[in-house]
Amino acid sequence: MKSRDSADMAEAAPDTFRVSRGASRLRRVLRNIGLLALVAIVVYLLGFGWFASHVSRLTTPADPEPADAIIVLTGGQSRLDAAISLLETGKGARLLISGVHPTASRKQLQRATKGDTQLFSCCIDIDRAALDTIGNAEESAKWVQTHGYSRIILVTNNYHMPRSLLEMGRLLQGARLVPYPVVNSNLDNGGWLIKPGAFRVLFTEYNKYLLALGRVVLPIRPAFASHAGD
Repeated sequence: MKSRDSADMAEAAPDTFRVSRGASRLRRVLRNIGLLALVAIVVYLLGFGWFASHVSRLTTPADPEPADAIIVLTGGQSRLDAAISLLETGKGARLLISGVHPTASRKQLQRATKGDTQLFSCCIDIDRAALDTIGNAEESAKWVQTHGYSRIILVTNNYHMPRSLLEMGRLLQGARLVPYPVVNSNLDNGGWLIKPGAFRVLFTEYNKYLLALGRVVLPIRPAFASHAGD
């Protein structure tokens, strides 16, 4: 009887060892996954801190060097006013207003910006096809290629500028982009930390920036780009 019990125990021992070893391996895998997740969260939060600090330090240039043309991405009256002012002072020969609502007429834009009628007639193009920043980049690239521009002043809000430069730079590789950030609210010296609205905008924009960065790392060029030389 004892010999049979000993035999049963001997047979069970390897199974117990295998179960114990499997559990140990699982704990090790879960521990490594947890560590990687913690590192990813820390990197993500540090990245957000860098992004917010970078945006808060952006300032509107007092007197930018002239360029071939100007592109403004719609999204606020201050952007349009800044772009029109640049055009009026000769900082660019032509202006593209990208992302205009399909129902907005040229006359309405002129009245909203108090721009000169002749200037709107001769030197301002309107893009109504773009629905987002990716669309802005695609339509702007077509416009730049059509006119053969090589130096562009890009006008948009400070928080929107990093992502806009990424999206534009992805498609306008032959043109130099000169950022002209429009600053509506002073966020320097950590001001974004005590303004819930600013914090929310920056946090949302940071996540969109990461997606744009992914598109740069894994570039997917639109159809028009592949036929640009045809």
